Amino acid sequence: MKFETVSVIGLGYIGLPTAAILASRGLNVVGVDVSEKTVATINNGEVHIVEPDLDIVVRAAVATGKLRATNTPEPAHAFMVAVPTPFKGNNHEPDLSYIEAAAKSIAPVLEKGNLVILESTSPVGTTEKLADWLKTARPDLSFPQDAGNSADVKIAHCPERVLPGYVLQELVSNDRVIGGMSEACSERAVELYKIFVKADCIISNARTAEMAKLTENAFRDVNIAFANELSVISDKLKINVWELIRIANRHPRVNILNPGPGVGGHCIAVDPWFIVDSCPEEANIIRQARHTNDSKPVYVIDKISEAADQFKSPVVACLGLAFKADIDDLRESPAVQIVESLIERKVGQVIAVEPNILAHEMPDSLTNAEIPLIGLEAALEIANVVVVLVDHKEFKTADKSLFSTKVVIDSRGII
Repeated sequence: MKFETVSVIGLGYIGLPTAAILASRGLNVVGVDVSEKTVATINNGEVHIVEPDLDIVVRAAVATGKLRATNTPEPAHAFMVAVPTPFKGNNHEPDLSYIEAAAKSIAPVLEKGNLVILESTSPVGTTEKLADWLKTARPDLSFPQDAGNSADVKIAHCPERVLPGYVLQELVSNDRVIGGMSEACSERAVELYKIFVKADCIISNARTAEMAKLTENAFRDVNIAFANELSVISDKLKINVWELIRIANRHPRVNILNPGPGVGGHCIAVDPWFIVDSCPEEANIIRQARHTNDSKPVYVIDKISEAADQFKSPVVACLGLAFKADIDDLRESPAVQIVESLIERKVGQVIAVEPNILAHEMPDSLTNAEIPLIGLEAALEIANVVVVLVDHKEFKTADKSLFSTKVVIDSRGII
């Protein structure tokens, strides 16, 4: 069976670019999302997220009829599940309810010969649970956990490995890990990804593919934790950490990352906890890295509070709300956490500058607190304390003389 129609379940930061890329290769793509607003936006040829060139690709795909969005799954040759995997409450326990809901939504339209890909970053064993949910809903079909290579429906895990801001490029150029529940599942998944992936498709099994994605982000988290811990130590010892890192990195086998105000996003700030949840007694370094990075915003907040105390009527301008530079993604953002804490502490008037989002897209917690979202020049004009939380290009290229009369807390090293 050729892949003539592909359904992408979840049209967020990964699902929508994936759907657009597939449509650009001539496939008929049906995007499915629970949000009616998201569906309407895409069907109008527009996008609801900030990602370079994504609007162009989506507009073209919709205009040619290769991409359309709906709230209800329809029959297709392949289904790619790209829904969130957040925590349950505040205890870092993985919440797989979105994946379960996606499985139950596509089960009625599954047909013999279909391929189901789980792209959502998931704890080890989730692909097997997905297969069990599908099997329960469709006992008339055979699945790989029982039928192996001869299963009616092929199932695999293929985690995304892209960097926000470069998603369209990296969907094509990055290697993909293909973790099928059987050899036939892997081979079928490779056929799909080779339609648009120019790099290698590395075949493994589902559990290894799940763990590979978690391992990649845990490795990065541990290295960021080293940089963040080093920045706190350097601050205590009155050393410029940025100069220190530049010098240390002159060693041919040292490559220290740059510190920041914490770690955000739905990957590095979340994925290591999936490993900890699976093996709590063994994942000691991984757990400590999470604690180190989670504590960094508190250190930054204390520094800001000390600076604000110097003024009778402090005005604190927070530059950046996204979790990383030049995107609009606020998920798990330490910058948002810091701004919320400054409000709770009542350190003074707090204003925010975030060039990548509109005022009405501000988090409810900040909108309800009436935090003004204003331009950089206006913020620098009225603020006496300036906090750099994100290294957006607008901040990097700003006239640094505008900061000369301010107390600056620079967590990104751009001033």
